[in-house]
Amino acid sequence: MNGLEQGKKIIKDKIPLISKNPGIYKMLSSTGEILYIGKAKNIPNRLKNYVTDSNLPIRTERMLSLTHNLETTTTNNESEALLLEANLIKKHKPRYNILLRDDKSFPYIYIGNKDKWPQLTKLRGKKTKSGYYFGPFASIGSANWTIKILQKIFQLRVCDDTVFKNRERPCILYQIKRCSAPCVEHISVKEYKSTVSDAIDFISGKSRRIQKNLSKEMEKASKDLDYEKAAIARDRIKALTQIQTSQKINQTNLNEADVISIYKETGKTCIQVFFFRSKQNWGNQAFYPKHDPDDTIKDILSSFISQFYENKTIPVLIITNYDVGERKLLEKTFSNKENKQVAIKLAKSKNEINISKLAEKNAKQALTQKLIQSNTNNDLIENLAKKFKLNNNIDLIEVYDNSHIQGSDSIGALICFGNEGFIKKRYRKFNIKNDKIKGDDYGMMKEVLFRRFSKALKEKSGSLSLPDLVMIDGGKGQYSVSREVLNELGLHDLPILAIAKGKRRNAGEEKIYYENKEFILNKNDPLLFFIQRLRDEAHRFAISTHRAKRKKNLTRSLLDQIQGIGRQRKRALLNHFGSARAVESASYDDLKSVEGIEDSIAKKIYNYFHE
Repeated sequence: MNGLEQGKKIIKDKIPLISKNPGIYKMLSSTGEILYIGKAKNIPNRLKNYVTDSNLPIRTERMLSLTHNLETTTTNNESEALLLEANLIKKHKPRYNILLRDDKSFPYIYIGNKDKWPQLTKLRGKKTKSGYYFGPFASIGSANWTIKILQKIFQLRVCDDTVFKNRERPCILYQIKRCSAPCVEHISVKEYKSTVSDAIDFISGKSRRIQKNLSKEMEKASKDLDYEKAAIARDRIKALTQIQTSQKINQTNLNEADVISIYKETGKTCIQVFFFRSKQNWGNQAFYPKHDPDDTIKDILSSFISQFYENKTIPVLIITNYDVGERKLLEKTFSNKENKQVAIKLAKSKNEINISKLAEKNAKQALTQKLIQSNTNNDLIENLAKKFKLNNNIDLIEVYDNSHIQGSDSIGALICFGNEGFIKKRYRKFNIKNDKIKGDDYGMMKEVLFRRFSKALKEKSGSLSLPDLVMIDGGKGQYSVSREVLNELGLHDLPILAIAKGKRRNAGEEKIYYENKEFILNKNDPLLFFIQRLRDEAHRFAISTHRAKRKKNLTRSLLDQIQGIGRQRKRALLNHFGSARAVESASYDDLKSVEGIEDSIAKKIYNYFHE
């Protein structure tokens, strides 16, 4: 019995044991790896298609031939199955599912409603604070641009509470008319709250009404001979007018909508999402879902939408340039999730078609650039394999570097490169654990490689997959210890390149070591530039990681080393004594007098510093 027949038999034997309910099913390999996650209104009926259909796609047949087990989870209804499927796909990333890559939370603009002097700031993640949230914005740049507008017109504070409470005179933002200096009460609470209310109206799309109110305010101040107040209102009107003329107001009059357009070429896809809120375009973002070349646009779009909104607020309207698979189910699920009516519709009106085509044009341009970059990277990787006569196909390259200062804050760093460029999700840092080797480049490299590859070999599922080529920042010595580690782990066929700087450490004089041979590339060779680029990225990541660790250690208080001293007790001690050094020299009785410090804790602190 071949693998395909065996996979079908496993599914066929399971079908009678599964209840006819909605839910999800998982195809598992012999090692327990999740190959595919699917949902169904009736699980047994859906699984029968895998057994009875004689014209299955080749990709599906490959998946079935690897299937050694099947797991199912029933749900109360099909909507729950859709949400569970999207959640599990994003969590496990099965290789045979359509996957949304580069998914992240989008920034929001936040204005608090409980502070005396509300702060204007941007936030990501869960909305846990009480206040007003505006977004999502497609990028940090879009959010920052809007914040600058709000600063210019309404002069709200952007500094955090620590800075705000400790100011004795206005900062430079007050001087350049970007803040009204509530920190030193250059504005009354009533006036500030009024400008906050106006800012909320403005970002909600009510700019015309605000302009009228400012005009009335300016006229009144002029009549009252309060020319300073009139000038402030005049400046705000000018800033508002300038923004209204430069800002591209959404011609489709969309108050709360996402426009999603898909473009597919040569088996690759780009999806552009335009965010429209308060009749304004709040930016757009490109996504490149991972899928089989034969997957249809309808299926790709449906999978993208279900995964994209799994952890995001869903607008009342989603406009697409193609029909979406299972549209009714998605609408029902999203409406129940958000407790509001959510509609998914194909662009039909003239204005909707125009904005949808604009999004599709952006998707086409982005995909074209991505394909060109991908082809360039493929050519460079192929040239690398030819130059050093590497036998295996090179799809993934891992580059390693170390960073430390005289053995302190020692860090090992790993970056990864593929045909689509640097793969940031595969970057890793390694805090060197063995104190004896800190400062020893050879010993650090051995520890990093051993930890990375021994873990990968033990955890065949769930860890980083093995690369096709390892590159090391170093010379003969680093090459030798790296080869020794990989051989010890049985990875004799995994090639290693070591890149050493020349005697004068100038770029262009690099020596490359492979299989105990030394190679020197021409200074103008594109392959040398490519290798330098990989090496420099590893070095950048190692240095930045090392600096972050060093900064953290420098700011760590002596009190952090005492067990039982949490954030609140630490704050109480520092507020009382002024510094950790003062706490160190304090008497037992002085420690007991601090609010929140019990006798036992005071004794523990005193003993820590004096034993």
